[in-house]
Amino acid sequence: MVTFPLVLGPMMRYVDETSASVWLETRSAARISIHAGGRDWAARTFAVHGHHYALVELDGLEPGTVTPYVVEVDGTPVWPDPSSGFPPSMIATLKTGKPLRMAYGTCRTSVPHDATGNRTHGVDSLRAYALRMAAGGGPPWPDLVAFLGDQVYADLTSEQMQEFISARRDIKAPPGEELKDYEEYAHLYYLAWSDPANRWLLSTLPSAMIFDDHDIRDDWNTSLSWKKKMEATSWWHGRIVAGLASYWVYQHLGNLSPQERAEDDLWQQIARHTGGDEIDVGPELDRFADRADQDPGSYRWSYCRDFGDTRLIVVDSRAARDLAPDDRALVDEAEMAWLDGRMRGGFRHLLVATSLPFLLPMGLHYVESWNEAVSQGAWGKLAARAGETMRQALDLEHWGAFQNSFRGMAALVTDVADGKRGSAPETITFLSGDVHYSYVAEVDRDSGSRILQAVSSPIRNPLPRLMRSFAAIMSYGLAAPVGALVARSAKVPDPPFRWSSLKGPWFDNNLACLEAAPEGLKLWWQKGVVDGDHSRPGLERVASLTVAPRSAEHPAAGHRRHLGFRPAAGGRSATQRGARLSGRAPSRWRPFR
Repeated sequence: MVTFPLVLGPMMRYVDETSASVWLETRSAARISIHAGGRDWAARTFAVHGHHYALVELDGLEPGTVTPYVVEVDGTPVWPDPSSGFPPSMIATLKTGKPLRMAYGTCRTSVPHDATGNRTHGVDSLRAYALRMAAGGGPPWPDLVAFLGDQVYADLTSEQMQEFISARRDIKAPPGEELKDYEEYAHLYYLAWSDPANRWLLSTLPSAMIFDDHDIRDDWNTSLSWKKKMEATSWWHGRIVAGLASYWVYQHLGNLSPQERAEDDLWQQIARHTGGDEIDVGPELDRFADRADQDPGSYRWSYCRDFGDTRLIVVDSRAARDLAPDDRALVDEAEMAWLDGRMRGGFRHLLVATSLPFLLPMGLHYVESWNEAVSQGAWGKLAARAGETMRQALDLEHWGAFQNSFRGMAALVTDVADGKRGSAPETITFLSGDVHYSYVAEVDRDSGSRILQAVSSPIRNPLPRLMRSFAAIMSYGLAAPVGALVARSAKVPDPPFRWSSLKGPWFDNNLACLEAAPEGLKLWWQKGVVDGDHSRPGLERVASLTVAPRSAEHPAAGHRRHLGFRPAAGGRSATQRGARLSGRAPSRWRPFR
C-alpha cells in the first residue's frame, strides 16, 4: 500500500509583491520542490519530535500575477490532486498600490462536517467560504485571511481527538481529555486542517495567524495566581512547551516575511543546514518554547504588515502579559513600546488585529474593570480572592480587565486619530474575536479618524443560548450605566472615551471580510447554510456595513452624543454617520482579480 507523502498542506502563508512562502508537513524526510511559471524552488524538510516540515521560500515573482503551482516530494508530484474536484492551487502576488481586501475570524472547532457535527457546532463558515470560492463567480478573492485565535482547542477536545489520545495513554490520568505533548498537538492540527475543502482553500489563499487562550488552555495567563496553579500540576510544563513549540511550527513561522525569518535564530539554524540529512530542531525548539513562556520578552509573536495605504498590526494579547499583581498588563512594557513604534498615521486605514476585543460592550467593559480593581484589593483581601475566582470563572480578562494596557492603547489610538503621529487615517479599526458573537462599535468623536471595533466570532463554535442572553444584556439597555456605577464603587476611573454600537450583536458562525473601497472601509459577515446536503453548505451574508470617512459625511449632520447607549434627542443615526447597513443577502464570488 502506497502512503500519500503529504500529511498537511501545502499552505500558502506570507505573500507580498515578489515573494511567497509555502508550508507543508510530510510523512518522512524529503526534498520539497515547487514549480510555478517555468521556475523551480526547493527546500529540505526539518524534523520536530518525529514530524517533518518544510517552508519553501519563492522569490523573484512578478507583482499582481496569479500562477498555478505544483508540489513535488522527492521528485514525485503530490499536489494538486487532479481527482479532488477542486481548481488548481494558485500563487497570487500582491499588486503594488492595490487596496487591501481580507477575511478574518476566530474560534473554530474541528468536528466532522456531517449532520451531527453541524447540529452540535453549526456549519463551518470557513468551509462554506472555501466551497463558494472553488465554485467561482462573485466578487474578487481576498488578499489574505487572518485567523485571530483558537484555531485549535487544546483543552476542549472532540471525540476524534479523544480517540487518538486514548490509543496512546490513559485518558483518565492528568491532563485527561486535554492535550499533553507535541504528538497530540500535531494530530489536533491535522484534524483542523485536513478537510479537503479547507485544505484547498489554504493552499491558495495567503494566511496570517495569532493565538488565543484555547490554543493553549482556557484562561491562559489570566493572572499570576492562575499561572501558579497551572505550574503546580504535573502536566502543565509539557503542555505549554508543546503548545508554543507547535504554534511556532504550524502557525507563526508562516507569518514572517523572508526578512523577519532571516532574523529568527531558530529558523536560521534550519536555513543554514545544507547537509544531506534532515536537521532535527526538536530539542532546541522545546528550549525556545520554555524560554518564551518563562521570559515573554525573549521573543515577540506580534507582527506588522503594510498593504499599500493600509497597515495591519497583529497583536499578541496572551503570551506578552505582565502578571505581577500590582502592575498587571495585557501587553508588557516591551510589547507596548513595540506597538508605540508602529501605531502611526500616514495610512488611509490602520487595522489592529487582537484576538480579544479592545472595545467590549460598555456594560461588560465596566464589569471587567471593576473586577480587576476588586481582585487587586480595592474591597479588601476577602473580596480580592472572590474577585479572582470570578475573573477566571467568567473569563473577565479582556482589555477592560487590564486597565493599564487599555488606557495605554487608548492614548496611542487617540494620538493617531488626532493626527499627532502623522496624518490621521480615515479609520482605525480593531479586528477581534474570542467572545463568540459579532458586533461593530464606534468611539464617539467629533473629528479625526473614526475609531471602530469589528468583531467576528466564531468561525465554528456557537455560544450556548443561555450565554447569548447574557451577551445581549451586557450589550444593551441598563448594562452600561449600572456597570459604570459598580466600577466607580471600586474607584475605577471612567474610560478616556465612550463608544456605542453600530451593529449587533449576532451569534452566527461566520467569517468577516473587509475591503478598503473608494467609498470607505467596507465590512461584511457571511455564514454557511445547509439546504439538504450537509457536505455542500451554501454561503449567506449575515450583515454588512460601510464606514465612510468624515469628509464624506453630510456637512450639516451633527455628531451623535451618547449616554448609556441612548442617543440624545436630535442625534443622528448610524446611516447619517457614514455607515450604510444592509440586511441579509446572498454572496457570490469570482476568482482572483
